[in-house]
Amino acid sequence: MKPFLDENFLLQNETAEKLYHDFAKSLPIIDYHNHLIPEQIANDKQFENITQVWLAGDHYKWRAMRANGVDEKYITGDASDFEKFEKWAETVPYTLRNPLYHWTHLELQRYFGITDILSGKTARKIYDDCSAKLQTPEYSVRGLLAKMNVEAVCTTDDPLDSLNFHQQLAAEGVALKMLPAFRPDKAMNSDDVAGLNEYIDKLESVVNTTITNFQDYIDALKSRHDYFAENGCSVSDHGLEQIYAEDYTDDEISTIFDKIRSKENISYEENLKFKSAMLIYFAEWDHEKGWVQQYHLGALRNNNARMLRQLGPDTGWDSIGDFSQARMLSKFLNRLDNQDKLAKTIIYNLNPADNELIATMIGNFNDGSVAGKVQFGSAWWFLDQKDGMIKQLNALSNMGLLSRLVGMLTDSRSFLSFPRHEYFRRIVCNLFGEDVENGELPDDIEWVGKIVQDISYFNAKNYFTF
Repeated sequence: MKPFLDENFLLQNETAEKLYHDFAKSLPIIDYHNHLIPEQIANDKQFENITQVWLAGDHYKWRAMRANGVDEKYITGDASDFEKFEKWAETVPYTLRNPLYHWTHLELQRYFGITDILSGKTARKIYDDCSAKLQTPEYSVRGLLAKMNVEAVCTTDDPLDSLNFHQQLAAEGVALKMLPAFRPDKAMNSDDVAGLNEYIDKLESVVNTTITNFQDYIDALKSRHDYFAENGCSVSDHGLEQIYAEDYTDDEISTIFDKIRSKENISYEENLKFKSAMLIYFAEWDHEKGWVQQYHLGALRNNNARMLRQLGPDTGWDSIGDFSQARMLSKFLNRLDNQDKLAKTIIYNLNPADNELIATMIGNFNDGSVAGKVQFGSAWWFLDQKDGMIKQLNALSNMGLLSRLVGMLTDSRSFLSFPRHEYFRRIVCNLFGEDVENGELPDDIEWVGKIVQDISYFNAKNYFTF
């Protein structure tokens, strides 16, 4: 019986162990998509205790606590920080076989050197030990990133963001790169006409202009895209149920925009056309600047209306959706490619039933201009666990080039989430190790090791223009 979470955790044979320890383990981390708060990095925030850095905003843990019968008071409510931590600790023993069990103990080990199993019985000691360390200078936000050898992080930023904290950190001249990512989801959210009008009003204020028609709107958004580029941005990101690629004319979109500004309801077809036009504009700007564009597809969000009213979005009420992806995704990519305006693109899939769909779709638009130009992004959200990662890696291996994958990302709001890169690297090393041990790949440790290093770090280093 192997010990729990030892140095060879997830590594099932000697080749896998060698690949991980000799090739992957010590590589830096490029985390090209996350939801970290730029202000906390720029100001090198010092958290008072582990609840603040570990439980605040982490809806993975919140969902588990709710499923375990924990009252919302101890999750997002007004309970004390220790009470919230204690309820999480009491939940952890019930997360066996959920990835949270692995991540929890991996994070306790890597950041705090704690090998005890977290439970209600150990909660007080672990809380006190971790919180004491978090109050020391080496456990500031930047200290936590340094512990994981993080080289660069790309935050997720609305076009209206001033990027002042990115500017602040850049002015310091520190080694850590914190770069913005252009996330214009709100700018195209015609599902909510009132909310979109409020957004347009704010955009007017930010760019100091009056937006009276669709061309004004596009010009204003383009100025923000340019502003992001001036501040080091080379990545965009979209969180969508599915790609929108309806046929439309410029006159139609202008008319739809006028209706939106007049606060009139628009039809379902008009909604789809407006979103389709916005996606094309954003994609063309990305190509013009040589950016990487990312599309996170397949989440069915805000399922619980009652809790959405109480807590707002991004609080743990989302799930996997079963949207039809292939035809519109093909049409969208084909339109851009046909006009020679397809930027480097990463497609993330949330429904495992669509893994092979995405793995084959990317092959339609890899044109030899850039290795791995169109990527099947690493397993995302509900799928960034052992089984989900392996399924994504196998689908890409079978139908594309795993060797060109740009690796893992945290997609997280927590500064303690970076061992997910280690988790991913261990899984990759084990897959290759198994194939070597089974005689399915040659016993060429240097070449296989190089491929592992590329997937872990160097592919991302070369693909992004950081």
